[in-house]
Amino acid sequence: MSSRMAGAALLRHLGPRLFAVEPAVSGLAARGVVPAAARILPARMFSTAAKDGAGAEEHGSTDQKKKPEGGQSKKAIVSYWGIQPPKLVKEDGTEWRWACFKPWDTYTSDTSIDVTKHHEPSSLPDKAAYLIVKSLRVPMDLFFQRRHASHALLLETVAAVPGMVGGMLLHLRSLRRFEHSGGWVKALLEEAENERMHLMTFLEVTQPRWWERALVLAAQGVFFNAYFVGYLVSPKFAHRVVGYLEEEAVHSYTEYLKDLEAGVIENTPAPAIAIDYWRLPADAKLKDVVTVVRADEAHHRDVNHFASDIHYQGIKLKDTPAPLGYH
Repeated sequence: MSSRMAGAALLRHLGPRLFAVEPAVSGLAARGVVPAAARILPARMFSTAAKDGAGAEEHGSTDQKKKPEGGQSKKAIVSYWGIQPPKLVKEDGTEWRWACFKPWDTYTSDTSIDVTKHHEPSSLPDKAAYLIVKSLRVPMDLFFQRRHASHALLLETVAAVPGMVGGMLLHLRSLRRFEHSGGWVKALLEEAENERMHLMTFLEVTQPRWWERALVLAAQGVFFNAYFVGYLVSPKFAHRVVGYLEEEAVHSYTEYLKDLEAGVIENTPAPAIAIDYWRLPADAKLKDVVTVVRADEAHHRDVNHFASDIHYQGIKLKDTPAPLGYH
């Protein structure tokens, strides 16, 4: 019993020092008392950030106190791993301001694509897919009416899901079966990223209200799980659904353009993120942004109908090269 009591007392006194992460170590160091392990492995007993900071103070470094031009202070990142964010510049030599995408991710959209194309449903699964998408459009039109920017926000939060789900499942299949994907993993993930960039762009045009955020939360939760199950059961049906969703997206952006051209909606200057992402002219307007977004949706429409057609013909996606970079 006495040994138990002695052990408990010892644990009470030494516990905070042994198991505390930073305060206990720094407290010992401040009093000049260093644990035995610290004398053996001094480089691993203290945080690397604290070590680097102390070294900077010793040498009188003032680099972290400097502020860049424009008055915005950027806190320097101190890391043991030596990873430094690259400093990128645009073609005109100015600093690249975006962290969410890089200069090599930008492109000039092909706006000559036929936005009127439509896949006529013939088989029962195609008719079911078409009916599902059409039934979803009715409540959306009633809810948003002519608030096109808010409609675009919800549309893009949903449209970015299928590419991510499909790419993830194809990625796992590629790992499971020890086989290539034919580039379809990358193609679908590119689609998801492109849709997310649409969302980031329209966030510069309008901000969602609280009930719209709640609607997005519910819609994304339901749609993600439904599409996940649907893709597992029938990839050809899942891609067909997305193809029809993209057809409806093209229609929605066409209505947006009509209101911009009619003056119902102010044709404001294009957001800076859109100018850099789609390589638009510096004086581009909102109409130019909607035009390139509509072209993107038309390309996604073609890719997903194409993927569904491949399945219907009894061919695996991995045996057909994916249309990478199809913008």
